[in-house]
Amino acid sequence: MKDKRKLLWYVGVPVALVAIAGIGFWARPVSYFNEATYLRECLSGAESRTVQVDGHRVHYVAEGPADGQVVVLVHGLGGSAEEWHNLAPYLVKAGFRVDLPDLIGFGRSERPADFSYAVHDEAEVVVGFLDALSLKQVDLGGSSMGGWIAQLVAARHPERVRRLMLFDAAGIYEAPAWDTRLFTPATPGELDQLDALLMPHPPRVPEFVARDILRYSKERAWIVQRAVATMLTGQDATDSLLPGLKMPVLIVWGAEDHITPLSQGEKMHRLIPQSQLEVIPGCGHVAQMQCSSKIGPKVVEFVKQ
Repeated sequence: MKDKRKLLWYVGVPVALVAIAGIGFWARPVSYFNEATYLRECLSGAESRTVQVDGHRVHYVAEGPADGQVVVLVHGLGGSAEEWHNLAPYLVKAGFRVDLPDLIGFGRSERPADFSYAVHDEAEVVVGFLDALSLKQVDLGGSSMGGWIAQLVAARHPERVRRLMLFDAAGIYEAPAWDTRLFTPATPGELDQLDALLMPHPPRVPEFVARDILRYSKERAWIVQRAVATMLTGQDATDSLLPGLKMPVLIVWGAEDHITPLSQGEKMHRLIPQSQLEVIPGCGHVAQMQCSSKIGPKVVEFVKQ
């Protein structure tokens, strides 16, 4: 009888734990995916840190040698530092220090109710982030809304930016040709539409994962909606600022971007005489995530110049 009890203990407990984990994963897969990503970051040597910027807690991921030339990369709307998970290793391998902040309201940073979430205020958060880390000058990059923010930082604080990188960046004054409400999808169908805008041939999302993504989206919809509302006013459009940029600029664009079409990247290229435009075939709005093998070497070559 005693041996049977031991057997039940040794077999039953692991089975129960697996069952509990399985139920948890089914109920909250987004949380499990996030934690798995954070664990991979830790195992790869990346460090999770926080700093105070204007009284708000800002989280960031730091990778690479402490004495390397610093590259700061800013994520897009609804994103986080993990948006650069595939691209950052190319810079780290080349000897650069890479700092990846979560903008206020996103990722693991604070989500204050009294913040505007306008791109000009997020740009000042990035400047405050540089101040908090005592970074006088960096190579700065951003994707989508993060690219818009990076443009404002470079235009208003040019002494802080050695080189500028724009990945499928927003900022040009042009009304979207698609429904911006899709940034906060409320149904599986809307989620599918958003995925189709973000990338060519998006993978199928299992129903239980889609359900949790929608729950996650609903919780943070007020932040995204507040940010989009300020963008649509055009008050922070960068058309008039871009010709004044003096630092070298790399513009990287997915050829199949449906959110910020290639025509916007081409316009940025025309407005910035010293810029270089790299168009990535077969890639969409999140090219730095899906096409990092094509983009990584180009980015490293640019910041090494």
